[in-house]
Amino acid sequence: MEYEALLQVAENQGICTYEKLMPRGIKGLYADKVIWINKRMPLTEKTAILAEELGHYFTSDGNILDQTDLMNRKQELRARQWAYQCMLPLDRIVQAHHARISGRYDLAEYLGVPEEFLQAAIDRFTGKHGLSVRADGRHIVMFDPLGVIEVF
Repeated sequence: MEYEALLQVAENQGICTYEKLMPRGIKGLYADKVIWINKRMPLTEKTAILAEELGHYFTSDGNILDQTDLMNRKQELRARQWAYQCMLPLDRIVQAHHARISGRYDLAEYLGVPEEFLQAAIDRFTGKHGLSVRADGRHIVMFDPLGVIEVF
C-alpha cells in the first residue's frame, strides 16, 4: 500500500497525520487519534512507519512506551504484524513474482518498503507459517529461499 493510500486509511478513521521534525531515533508516534511521522526519513521508511502507527490504532490500547513491560511488547508486536499484513500481503509477493521481480532489494523497491522492513516481515511470516505458505490455489510463497512456486 502506498503512503497516500495509508494517509487515506488514517483520514477515514478520523486520525490526523502530521509530518514534523522529530528527535533522531524517533520515527513515529501514535496517541489519541493523532499520528506523527518524522519527516527526515525517505518515503519508503515513512510508509512503513505510517503502517505501523496505524497498526497501533487498530491493535493497541493505552500507553505502551515502556517496552520493559511484557504486555506493551506484545502490543508493539501486534502493531508490527498488522503493518506487515497491510504492506506485504501474500498476493503482492505473487504479483512481484509475475512482474519478474527477483532479489530482496528489488522486491523491497517494488513493494515500496525498506529492505529491513521486508526482512522483518519475512522473518515474522516464517515464524508464523514455516518455510512456505499457500498464497492461493495456484501459488506457494517460499520464505527461505524467498520465491514463489506456481502449482498447476
